[in-house]
Amino acid sequence: MGASPTGRIGMKRQMIDAMSLDGRRKTRAGALMNSSVDLIARARRGDDDAFRLIFDRYARPVSSFIYDIVGQREQAEELTQKTFVRAYRNLKGLRDEQRLSTWLFGIAKNVARESIRTTIKDRMKVAIDDHPLVELSDDRPTPDGTLLNNELNRIIHDAIGDLDEDKRLVFSLKVLHQKSYEDIAEITGFSIPKVKTDLHRARAEMRRRIRPYLDTSAAS
Repeated sequence: MGASPTGRIGMKRQMIDAMSLDGRRKTRAGALMNSSVDLIARARRGDDDAFRLIFDRYARPVSSFIYDIVGQREQAEELTQKTFVRAYRNLKGLRDEQRLSTWLFGIAKNVARESIRTTIKDRMKVAIDDHPLVELSDDRPTPDGTLLNNELNRIIHDAIGDLDEDKRLVFSLKVLHQKSYEDIAEITGFSIPKVKTDLHRARAEMRRRIRPYLDTSAAS
């Protein structure tokens, strides 16, 4: 005798439950294999594919952060590559694999600052050696934006660029990249009170710069 309809339904449910459980186990296993801890361990063993996954996961936010500092898209992409080359060479120096993002942002900050210092030195050398009145144009592109028009984008970009370096770093990390105060302190080397003070002052300066435009837009 065959199984009753009720029995067949029960067996199908058991099969579905088993398949679902197996799928969840595979998903969890895949997630563990691609976790930051696992990827770092594999990369340290020379697994280039693992480091490529790290790059794919973090390249965009790192590039965006560097762009906030240097203001030039092409330069930001070049410095992003340099950041990950440096990260690859110093993987053994990462003590807490759970904080990979914070570690990468710290390297990116150093790479961007080094680039700015080099640029300043080069420009000073040009001004001294060639002509004291050499003018270097600012060809920074406006940031991408879909919700804000080009004029407001320009004002915001210029306002961020006019912040001093400490405030610009803190503002970018907190407002644009949603980092915690603790992460910002670790990335920048600043104390948390300094982070909070710089953020407060940066926001005040940004509001002061942007408010006239918003008031004009609202009145029109």
